[in-house]
Amino acid sequence: MSRAFVFPGQGAQTIGMGKALAETYPAAKAVFDEVDAALGENLSGLIWEGDIADLTLTANAQPALMATSLAALRAMQAEGVAVSDAAYVAGHSLGEYSALAAAGALEIGDAARLLRIRGRAMQEAVPVGVGAMAALLGLDFATVSEVAAEAGQGEICQAANDNDPAQVVVSGHKGAVERAVEIAKARGAKRALMLPVSAPFHCALMQPAAEAMHAALAEVSLRAPTVPLVANVRAEAVSDPDTIRALLVEQVTGSVRWRESVAWMAGQGVTEFWEIGAGKALSGMIKRIARDSATRNFGAPEDVASLTA
Repeated sequence: MSRAFVFPGQGAQTIGMGKALAETYPAAKAVFDEVDAALGENLSGLIWEGDIADLTLTANAQPALMATSLAALRAMQAEGVAVSDAAYVAGHSLGEYSALAAAGALEIGDAARLLRIRGRAMQEAVPVGVGAMAALLGLDFATVSEVAAEAGQGEICQAANDNDPAQVVVSGHKGAVERAVEIAKARGAKRALMLPVSAPFHCALMQPAAEAMHAALAEVSLRAPTVPLVANVRAEAVSDPDTIRALLVEQVTGSVRWRESVAWMAGQGVTEFWEIGAGKALSGMIKRIARDSATRNFGAPEDVASLTA
């Protein structure tokens, strides 16, 4: 059985995530300590006992979700799991940094600092209220791309997240995204709804953030991952550090090709996907992409304990 380890992106955050893991596994607690030290603040306190509005701020959510994923992975390793048990690693948007840290390409502290920079840069790239995102359900990627092009009318509107066969997210100027919602409904979308996000991620409006990440990534040591990374913007495996560095910059303005990434892994023989960290959103998408695949979730001590049951 071939397996892939996958790591969730923004939206999966909850207050208290990872706390039970840290209380049960010293190796998991050490991850949160390492992230706190890297950022010079008590992020773990915010994650476990803070306000959800503060945790949801992009600059906090991104390193917090990475910390939770890596804490879960360290707990799994304490129970005998090895990263080399996976044929591939992959992550959704910020989850790509979690995947790279899991596969030894990035130090956890460096991943935390990069995600703090990334979160702030993405938030600051566009004034609040100028951009928006919307989920269009029941239309495929090709149709949504047509919808986005029609909705643009001189503004930016892009298919940003190709999540699964029936869920594509568009991103861009608020007016253009609102037009896309109406056009999608007219095209037969089952649902089309604006998302409660603070910035229009994964579109050309994020170019200032891409430039910030280009500068930040140039300062960080990035090694070849011990397990190939299936990159968001390529939807295929990469291992060369210079290529990965360039793709992490491209990812800020490029589409997250999650549907194609999962389909590619399934085409390479992956039959089991382990979602490591907060929530179960990726597992739901995977079930709609690779219907014959199995999924498991690891975000709590009981999930980890099931490895040795």
